[in-house]
Amino acid sequence: MQAVTTVTATATGQSGDRITRTSRFRTLKPTRTFTTQIIEGYKQTYGVGMPIILYFSRPITNRTAVERALEVRTSKRVVGAWHWDEQCGVAPVCLYFRPRHYWPAHTRVSFTAHLNGVEAAPGVYGHHTLTQQFAIGSPLTVTVNTADHHMEVHRNGKLFARWPISTGKPGDETPNGTYLTIEKANPVDMVGPGYNIEVPWSVRFTWSGDYLHDAYWSVGDQGFTNVSHGCVNMSPENAETFYEMAVPGDPVKVVGSPRAGVWDNGWTMWFLSWKHWLHGSALHEPVLAGPSGSTFVKPSSLAPHRPRPEHGNGPRSAGSA
Repeated sequence: MQAVTTVTATATGQSGDRITRTSRFRTLKPTRTFTTQIIEGYKQTYGVGMPIILYFSRPITNRTAVERALEVRTSKRVVGAWHWDEQCGVAPVCLYFRPRHYWPAHTRVSFTAHLNGVEAAPGVYGHHTLTQQFAIGSPLTVTVNTADHHMEVHRNGKLFARWPISTGKPGDETPNGTYLTIEKANPVDMVGPGYNIEVPWSVRFTWSGDYLHDAYWSVGDQGFTNVSHGCVNMSPENAETFYEMAVPGDPVKVVGSPRAGVWDNGWTMWFLSWKHWLHGSALHEPVLAGPSGSTFVKPSSLAPHRPRPEHGNGPRSAGSA
């Protein structure tokens, strides 16, 4: 469909004569459009690992045009990149922005998707501009060691606590990987083989139902042996302390398990190295963001990537206890 637009312009020349001209042209009114949803909430606070998460309502084939239409403004200088995910399960395609390192603490982020008029696939156009603002909070990172039955909590770059835990028993091992906290609730109804219980102080990190939570029933095993169905069991006191600190996007690294984590079982964006992450961009170019906006830069223009210490600056299944 097309719409006819009429423009009339009047100008006055040096002689004082007024000249008026009228022009008509047709503009495309697309019959097929796409919409975009962002996960972040307005002025909400997230952990230092939190990616920008976008869901698209239709498959996107002109991905370079879409990436070029996305603007990231940050109060502190950040290098990051976009990464496409066709297997995210909640939309035809998802797109994520992740920094090369974790976000600097207390970064303010303003996102704008200038998608109005962008042809994202043949005959499929954007008809909206999507904006959002959110903030990054204080660094809070967790390392769960399933082999020595302890977890270390770092806050603001310093060791905050080392707590005894119990993780997944043989056959239900808690999978390795660097996850992010997703959501929390007190309590969560956890259903599994032989149990249906309300579990207090529960912080989720996989879609399949792995949480860090209060497990008053396994306190005697915590620090010694793994008896859970995949979750990270803590004492009531420690679970409440962690729950009160946690926000979505706090990194949770699981090590020592014989079982590997699975991509997209949770917010697994930090499973990938920077090199592999950058490969998932249609442009294969990093994004340099700052207070004045963002721009794509050549990878060769950046200093070599040296990972920092990690403690630095559809349907969802029920949980497993």
